[in-house]
Amino acid sequence: MTEKSQFQLLKERRFLPFFLTQFFGAFNDNVFKNALVIMIAFRVADDQVDILTNLAFGLFILPFFLFSAFGGQVADKFEKSVLMRRVKIGEITIMLLASLGFYLNSIPLLIFVLFLMGAQSTLFGPVKYGYLPEKLSNYELMGGNGLVESSTFISILLGTILGGILIAMDSFIPISVAVISFAVMGYLSARAIPLCEAADPTIKLDFNLWRATVKNLKILPEKKVVFLSVLGISWFWFFGSIFLAQMPNFSRTVLGGNEHVVTLLLTMFSVGIGLGSLVCEKLSGRRVEIGLVPIGAIGLAWFGFDLYWVSSQWPDAGLQNLGIAAVMQVSGAYRVCIDLAMIGVFGGLYIVPLYALVQERSDPNIVSRIIAGNNIINAIFMVVAAVLGMVVLGVLDWSIPQLFLITVGLHIVVSLYIFTIVPEFILRLVAWFLVSLVYRVKYKGLEKIPAEGPVVLVCNHVAFVDPAIVMGRVRRPTKFVMHHKIYNKFGMKLLFNAAKTIPIASAKEDPEMMEAAFASVKQALEEGDVVCIFPEGRLTPDGQIGQFKKGIERIMAETPVPVVPMALNNLWGSMFSRHSKNVLKRIPRKFLAKVELIVGDAIPPEKVSADYLRQLVIELKNQAEIANPLSEKQLPDAASKTDSNA
Repeated sequence: MTEKSQFQLLKERRFLPFFLTQFFGAFNDNVFKNALVIMIAFRVADDQVDILTNLAFGLFILPFFLFSAFGGQVADKFEKSVLMRRVKIGEITIMLLASLGFYLNSIPLLIFVLFLMGAQSTLFGPVKYGYLPEKLSNYELMGGNGLVESSTFISILLGTILGGILIAMDSFIPISVAVISFAVMGYLSARAIPLCEAADPTIKLDFNLWRATVKNLKILPEKKVVFLSVLGISWFWFFGSIFLAQMPNFSRTVLGGNEHVVTLLLTMFSVGIGLGSLVCEKLSGRRVEIGLVPIGAIGLAWFGFDLYWVSSQWPDAGLQNLGIAAVMQVSGAYRVCIDLAMIGVFGGLYIVPLYALVQERSDPNIVSRIIAGNNIINAIFMVVAAVLGMVVLGVLDWSIPQLFLITVGLHIVVSLYIFTIVPEFILRLVAWFLVSLVYRVKYKGLEKIPAEGPVVLVCNHVAFVDPAIVMGRVRRPTKFVMHHKIYNKFGMKLLFNAAKTIPIASAKEDPEMMEAAFASVKQALEEGDVVCIFPEGRLTPDGQIGQFKKGIERIMAETPVPVVPMALNNLWGSMFSRHSKNVLKRIPRKFLAKVELIVGDAIPPEKVSADYLRQLVIELKNQAEIANPLSEKQLPDAASKTDSNA
């Protein structure tokens, strides 16, 4: 494995043409949509503006209900690069019709075009998110999704600005040329997208849209973590759509600003979510790191509440139509901008890992249909968000800051529900925190762990956090075998259950538990999973590697699979080890310590023995580049001590 920046993907044919295709599509969507919204606002009678605006929104969302399931079937059945080119040809045709609408100054025709654009986006979405896991490895999913989400929101911002500029010109030609040109550029970039294999060519297309939709939605709950990730993504669109939909009125009625202030606020949000999406790869260590999701959820709640608080204290502006300079002189203006930017940043941390997780954990044969189901639920949540806004602001006649507060409260409830039902999010957060913030983990040889198939990882046992350190760097989901006393300690049983940890006891303590543990290990390996054991059976009392128990030999006898030795270095002396009973003496010396995880070559099952594995782990630890000043003893010569027993 080589450590490459996500931006290296922009130099590769498997990603760059796809990236440009989706960028031009999102950009063109928003050029057209904003031009239409402004036309409605300035060229239609006042008593029809609200009706036509809501009609336009409804007709754009409607295709996601009608055609998402069918689009998911098509995306899984046919080759994706051809589908993307055909969708882009459709976009060119739609934009030619849009040009006619601009020429005739026909709002009804343009609203119909918006419906067609929604249909085109509905068909493109499942293809887009189904393409990524096919062409990107698991190491690249976070970076690839980060680039896509970042560019999408930047294109929304730029498209919105350009649409407003072009429609303000006293001619239909600039806007018509623009939307057709961007559609053509999208098609040309799509022509360079490399061929893909069809996920499931045997699918029989169901043209009954209602039946296909119901069938599609039934697929989602098959994997709980995928389903709840879909709900999390949809919740983000609920949360974001409420805040974004209120920006024009928020700027005018709360801040007293003009349309330039609206642009500033949208810019802060878009730039924020772009930065948050891009930083995901760096924070995740190039893996699908769902531990970032709770961080994103906390940030959304914190800065969403702060936006409510500062805006609720805003001086009464009336309808002053102030420019950016005047608004920024008001106390709290910078906080409003920072809050919106940070909502964007934490929104990126929240949504990118969820999209990557859905792609990684879904069956490759149905991933596009999973995305289609996600789009259906997204549309439902966005409609509910619109209804909530109308009820709170129209029926109840509450303020926009109060709507923000209600949304933040709902966000906290939804997040607690998701993280309670699937504690894996919190478990991954703990692992990420230890690996990224408490320790600085350097790893070597992770590519030696097989990318698929059953395997047993064997590691020395230094500290209580060993499983979290290993989990934080090993790319594949791993089941740990853990002594039952640790399993039931510190109120962590719920989290260990979420990680499918296998509790074990000695034959003297509880023979039934021991046999159940071996049975669970056997079942996990037969299902192709990764199992990690600590053969010493206890934490080291002196920093040295103890004798390995014979349990690994029994595992190999029952289920012969490759075994990968690993060594942890420089955890001895930390607050989680048994170096000292006085925790205060451990914290200053090991906080932010450099820790190493060194992985050796896979060993075939016929060569495995407890003593031989211990020898290999000692040899790996002796390769460590970081000295541990707390360990005064040198490790014993492994070869002289174990050769006679191997």
